[in-house]
Amino acid sequence: MADGESSLHECQGCGLQQFVPPLAPHTRARCVRCGTGLRTRRRNTIEHSLALAFAALVLLIITATTTLMRVEASGIVHLADLIAGPQELARRGMSSLALAVVFTSLIAPSAKLVGTIYVLGLLQTARPPRHIRRVFLLVRRLTPWSMAEVLLLGAFVAYVKLQALVTITAGPALIALLALAFTMFWLDSELDAEDVWREMERKGVGDFVPDARPGALACHGCGLVSLPRDTEHPRCPRCGSALHWRKRNSIARTWALAIAAAVLYIPANYYPVLTVIQLGSGAPSTILGGVIELIEARQWPLAALVFLASLAIPLLKLAGLGAMLICIQFGVAGWLRERTLLFSIIEFIGRWSMIDIFMESLLGALVQFGTLVTIDPGIGAVAFCAVVFLTMFAAESFDPRLMWDVLRPAQA
Repeated sequence: MADGESSLHECQGCGLQQFVPPLAPHTRARCVRCGTGLRTRRRNTIEHSLALAFAALVLLIITATTTLMRVEASGIVHLADLIAGPQELARRGMSSLALAVVFTSLIAPSAKLVGTIYVLGLLQTARPPRHIRRVFLLVRRLTPWSMAEVLLLGAFVAYVKLQALVTITAGPALIALLALAFTMFWLDSELDAEDVWREMERKGVGDFVPDARPGALACHGCGLVSLPRDTEHPRCPRCGSALHWRKRNSIARTWALAIAAAVLYIPANYYPVLTVIQLGSGAPSTILGGVIELIEARQWPLAALVFLASLAIPLLKLAGLGAMLICIQFGVAGWLRERTLLFSIIEFIGRWSMIDIFMESLLGALVQFGTLVTIDPGIGAVAFCAVVFLTMFAAESFDPRLMWDVLRPAQA
């Protein structure tokens, strides 16, 4: 499909199928019914994104191999790099939490960047291999789990908290992390996925894409609206994903994940997430206790950040998802635009709750000075990390188009 042709899109917010006219560079098309973005057109997106991905990969290597922070207390010096926190967590028997931190701070960003370079690089050749469509699907799915900017905020919170306990100096990895977060944000805003898929079509990657018309199925992987040839087991001709009218078992899966997260939210706030021992005295601290300590220290912005990320956001996600699920099951037809906007917010903010986990990982690695001062991560952090992951999975399982299906006859 050429960029100069109108294309049929299905809104991922409300399910309305509509034709999008050719877009000029740096313009955006929105759904006429709910206002959800359908496509943002960029200029030279493949070449620019390839350069940004290379730059981000170099910055990630620097971030992972150099010193993040240096702390000193009574002549004792500790250095921490990107994997020092997970190593300390694993040493204390919190291997699951260590794996979560490594995955979101190192594995997911690395795989995303390498996959992006691989796909965009092969698209520069005359006959790219067909498997790059699967690689690009993986890149798109890894994007929410690649948390360089969240790690940066977690490191900033840890830096501010440590200033009252030890002498702390930022290392070169912290500067590289700042540049990495900016570059990855730029990459995400610059890369036009639709341009990449259309370039694959032009290069013969995938099967023939038939003309679509309203009523066809939209692919959850690449967004293509098409009329599948195999009606029994329909697959997207562009990316090969299985096609479904709506996400399979969306309501049941979202309920299960949200309920599991709500159950774990209780121990996440009841049990300590950190224990600070200074000169032989100290006490375990919960998430709320940490917020209170920041308020008592008059660090208002930091207290607000931790409160929002660790207490308010998980509650908003659980309450919002629960309300939307109830509205679907009772066929409520009001406030549809507002509920669609609420889901977009829930989907966006979910990952930011990992700020507290990254902070606790760094604090545990850096502050180990025996009886002088020691910070130990608590079991509450494991439960809280599980809450973050489960709510992210719940948001991914939820299909907001089900809310709008109350306006139309039921379809299989």
